[in-house]
Amino acid sequence: MTYENLDAKLVNALLGDGRASLRSLAEDLNVSVTTVSNHLKDLEESGVIEGYTPKVDYDALGYDVTAILQLKVEGNALPAVTDRLREHDQMISVYEVTGDYDIIAVGKFSDTDGMNRQIKTLLNDPDIKESNTSVVLNAASEHEQFDLEIDDE
Repeated sequence: MTYENLDAKLVNALLGDGRASLRSLAEDLNVSVTTVSNHLKDLEESGVIEGYTPKVDYDALGYDVTAILQLKVEGNALPAVTDRLREHDQMISVYEVTGDYDIIAVGKFSDTDGMNRQIKTLLNDPDIKESNTSVVLNAASEHEQFDLEIDDE
């Protein structure tokens, strides 16, 4: 029995159904439950798989305002500002970037008032020199993951 590409196949199977049982994964991949368990443990320990979480539709929960914040930051304060942004529950993504801005953050809000309060709080931060906020009108694609390529030689 060959285990070539088994890790990639296992990751792809979990992307399709993160709640799949070890038995069903083993059947789908044509290997033993022990093999799946061992490979899954290795993927978790190496950090390839960081956890199992539900895919939440924030719009359905009333968080239907998405804002993209672009921030210019005092150079030496970049790590501190990034950490402070990450602490805000409604900031779902925070990136340090190249280009005109230093940080891009994506936030989900229940209304524009909540978004406005968050932005005003950020603008009071002395380490933030400039900001530009865009409100998302339509999310054509969001939180997408992709299957790993498998070389089936």
